[in-house]
Amino acid sequence: MAEAIDIRELNIRIEQKSAFVSNLVDGMHNVIVGQRHLIDSLLIGLLSNGHILLEGVPGLAKTLAIKTLSQLIDSQYSRIQFTPDLLPADVVGTQIYSQKDERFHVKKGPVFANFVLADEINRAPAKVQSALLEAMQEHQVTIGDESFSLPTPFMVMATQNPIEQEGTYMLPEAQVDRFMLKVIIDYPTLEEEKLVIRENLRERMPEVRPLITANDILEARRVVNEVYIDEKIEQYIADIVFATRYPERYGLGELSQMITFGGSPRASINLAKASRAYAFIRRRGYVVPEDVRAVAYDVLRHRIGLSYEAEASNVTTEGIISEIINKVQVP
Repeated sequence: MAEAIDIRELNIRIEQKSAFVSNLVDGMHNVIVGQRHLIDSLLIGLLSNGHILLEGVPGLAKTLAIKTLSQLIDSQYSRIQFTPDLLPADVVGTQIYSQKDERFHVKKGPVFANFVLADEINRAPAKVQSALLEAMQEHQVTIGDESFSLPTPFMVMATQNPIEQEGTYMLPEAQVDRFMLKVIIDYPTLEEEKLVIRENLRERMPEVRPLITANDILEARRVVNEVYIDEKIEQYIADIVFATRYPERYGLGELSQMITFGGSPRASINLAKASRAYAFIRRRGYVVPEDVRAVAYDVLRHRIGLSYEAEASNVTTEGIISEIINKVQVP
């Protein structure tokens, strides 16, 4: 009974604290037509202190969505256009020698911002991609002998184009694993496409003004950490991730030949964090199995390695995740 009262009080608190989410979503929809899943995913990453990898063909408002979200939050924003000739110093910064002072000065790179858009990240070679690793994991950058903390909140939102192979570099598994979510963006519906045309033929685009501050996001993250996860939900999350590693234990022996490696412990952590944030967005103080299933595809799709047999049989990571979710027992 005491627990039920606590949950009820928590629900009221979460409902009050999550009111700004509706304002952010409305602000995004003033500029972005449709793409509700994309907007939800950006909010989940923002509230969970995670980074997001967006994949989709050109023209699906990936860059516009990220830029609009950063404009709605009164914070620093920078955009890095990744190209084959980019250098790590172009991202994190470098030391410049001053003849006047006769010493080196640190010039910080564009990574020193609250929101960093790594546009077309797969166009730059591995040494440039890896320049982001320390920033994404430790939230700091080392230039020369000094380490500099990045501003808070700090979030990397990277985009990549799946249709071009020439002049692109696949992201290493180690770096992909550092992205909390990998979100696949699809084409809009016919009605949405007509609305996109209509909106773009207007002479003036909607003006985006800040609705909240960076401190509001930090406060919201603290509240998200209060969202209740039952032990049964924790078990459900662990079972889903373990099923990607040892499918035969869950009656999915046929998947053993299809998977070369399963989700890392980061998969379990991020699945729990994303489920909490999703419950918060839905203005609920506790996580239910539907929340876990709603975020499972974005959390796991880039953490499962496909074998040659899977690729030859046209088996996708989404198909494997679907089989696992359908088989693992729901609490």
